[in-house]
Amino acid sequence: MSGSFEVGTSAGFRALHRIPWLPPPEGDLHMHEYRVEIVVERGSLDDRGMVCDLDLLESALGNATAALEGTDLDDIRPPDTEAVTVEVLARWFHGRLERAVAAAGGESLAVRVWESATAFGGYRGVVSSSE
Repeated sequence: MSGSFEVGTSAGFRALHRIPWLPPPEGDLHMHEYRVEIVVERGSLDDRGMVCDLDLLESALGNATAALEGTDLDDIRPPDTEAVTVEVLARWFHGRLERAVAAAGGESLAVRVWESATAFGGYRGVVSSSE
């Protein structure tokens, strides 16, 4: 049986969004308190016995959440989507963090964006320093 090691961290932020096909309040611009969690994996530990340095992950995630704090998420909406859902937001975080995760030694990155205590959307993929 093969396995992998993982480390992770999380951070909170507040941002505005709307889901235009839903009635108010979701269809109107409104604030959400989000929680984003990231998990970095690799097949074997580095020579320090780590997946990667948690301080580096926390710093990269802190920079990413700071970029969105208090903003309208339509500013980062991909042109092929109608709204920034938690799934779309998780993919944005993956793209924003993948270079830092790869440089720190991570092989894959999973992101979950929580919009409530019980509801989340996620994105998972390998990381590449060339993207």
